Amino acid sequence: MVSRYRRRGGICAIALAFALASGVVATAAAEPRRAADPPAPPAAPELGSTLGAFAPIADRPYPGLITLNVDAADLDHHVLHVVESVPVEGPGELVFLYPKWLPGNHAPSGPINALSGLSFRAGGRTLAWSRDPVEVYAFHVTAPEGVSTIDASFDVLTPLDPRAGRVVMTPSLIDLQWTMALLYPAGYPSRRLQITPRLVLPQGWTFATALDIQTAQPDGVSFRPVDLETLADSPVLAGVHASQVDLDPGGAAPVRLNIFSDNADALAMRPDQLAAHRNLVRETYRLFGARRFDRYDFLLGLSYQLSGVGLEHGRSSENVVGLRYFADWEKLSTDRQLLPHEFVHSWNGKFKRPRDLYGATFDTPMRDSLLWVYEGLTQYYGYVLAARSGMVSRQLTLEVLAAEAAAADNTAGRRWRSLQDTTAEPILADRGAKGWPNWQRTVDYYHEGALLWLDIDTLIREQTRGQRSLDDFARSLFGGAPGDMSVRTYVFEDVVKALNAVAPNDWTSYLRNRLDRTGAQASAPLEGVARGGYRLVYSETPTDLFRLDEARRKVCDLSYSIGLNIDASGVIRETIWDSAGYRAGLAPGAMILAVGGQAYDAEGLKDAVRAAKSGTAPIELIVRTGDQFRIIHLDYHEGLRYPRLERDPAAPARLDDILAARVRRGEGG
Repeated sequence: MVSRYRRRGGICAIALAFALASGVVATAAAEPRRAADPPAPPAAPELGSTLGAFAPIADRPYPGLITLNVDAADLDHHVLHVVESVPVEGPGELVFLYPKWLPGNHAPSGPINALSGLSFRAGGRTLAWSRDPVEVYAFHVTAPEGVSTIDASFDVLTPLDPRAGRVVMTPSLIDLQWTMALLYPAGYPSRRLQITPRLVLPQGWTFATALDIQTAQPDGVSFRPVDLETLADSPVLAGVHASQVDLDPGGAAPVRLNIFSDNADALAMRPDQLAAHRNLVRETYRLFGARRFDRYDFLLGLSYQLSGVGLEHGRSSENVVGLRYFADWEKLSTDRQLLPHEFVHSWNGKFKRPRDLYGATFDTPMRDSLLWVYEGLTQYYGYVLAARSGMVSRQLTLEVLAAEAAAADNTAGRRWRSLQDTTAEPILADRGAKGWPNWQRTVDYYHEGALLWLDIDTLIREQTRGQRSLDDFARSLFGGAPGDMSVRTYVFEDVVKALNAVAPNDWTSYLRNRLDRTGAQASAPLEGVARGGYRLVYSETPTDLFRLDEARRKVCDLSYSIGLNIDASGVIRETIWDSAGYRAGLAPGAMILAVGGQAYDAEGLKDAVRAAKSGTAPIELIVRTGDQFRIIHLDYHEGLRYPRLERDPAAPARLDDILAARVRRGEGG
């Protein structure tokens, strides 16, 4: 999954309607396909563990084929209606599990509260069930004598409003993750459970997924049987308005951009935009040296109604951004870094992933200790590949890195909390808003992790006099034989070994020092910026990126001057710990009513900050907190401060070389 800039089958069935109209249903018979029941990979997830009081997980296939029917046509109520048939071997107690620990979320985030109307039936009668008192994602059912199948039915009440959770159904779009709409029997690895999924969509809709189509009819589409692990890794994006673009014409493995939007106009793509997306594929292949998939589908939703998401999968990715992704191309650089990030995850995160993140089932607890590699390295290469491909300009990438460097350099929370400890953040709490993120720290393994890998990249280049780079490390650790889709895992020692193979060093001490350090001397990892030929500076003029981001979020961001981030109505959304605003007693939630006796507006506050630089008088604010009104005297005289990277001629421009294209830019025709 991607964290946004700080302040994230068969032949793809993009057009079921097209296939039905022509009388032809596309299949992938000519393409290599993953076997239905692959042999265990060399580093398969641990087995033999127990879940509560349930039986140990045994590495054996489930006896029978599970059928799953999901009706997603109820757009009026945003409800998924699910019917599932599960073969059983005989009488006795069974445990059905709802997916809990979801890949890409790194957390026990399965939306169990959305499951409603649960019922089990067998032999023509309703069966009693009970929820496990400890593992609330588990349901106990007793199969009676003479029954070979248990049918489960339930509804999934998807959020109607983004304040209640991620909106996945709208009048024109659906983003279906199968893990929200299934139960599975306990005691078997996910890769040993075979499921035949079937999906019903609104009439006339088209869809895209990495699954293989088995049959397609006007009343629904059936997919070929897959194991549960593959099903969970193959979401469906569907809608009224759609188009598909080939991103690697003539390539050995089809790569397609499947676009769905709120309206047809938003689908229009310029030739240079197409070229950038095609260059992304070529640059990523150049980086890793080989593709790990037999085909890949970018699922891209353009919407103001469907909730945004960036989620990785082995042969596809879920990406939902603003409706004007193409129309406002020059203004939405952070949206354009999403696809590079998720594409990198196909290598780093899906086919090669940390061992402690790879569980036997979706109810096996994850351990997130290597998220600074899984997400931090992916964040870094998301930036790099966006620049190399032309998805984002070199200058805007430098501005993004400046924002990341400034945020890391001003994180007060590093005094008590290490970067390594932030990898526990998904398990500690949902990634919702925090009252004091600058002091509490949050998912810093993304942003500070990216700076850490920039440091490593420039250090390798310096030590080898430009003969080697982090690209060699990435190719070594995450590459593989073309089309090899078996999962491999890695541990900390594998990372160190791969780094040493590129540039011998005491990488263990290097990494542990930067990951574990805390205290007043625990500085941000900005050595890579300096070694890359730049320095972090602050000016009175914001960069284009900073200015556009302020406008997009409708805020006045004075984080690096008075330490306040204020929304359009004057409400303080964030106060930087130990900043001038903090010392004056300002906290999130307070509303600034007036500045120097004049009604609050963003430009008026900025003018006051500018004026205070040349004088000694404090900035006077009238502030309301609840029913209390106060006059605040803000003692600050350093002027406006906005971060940017400035070229340092004393060091080689290694960062410029890192961001430079590796393959000749395509023309986009």
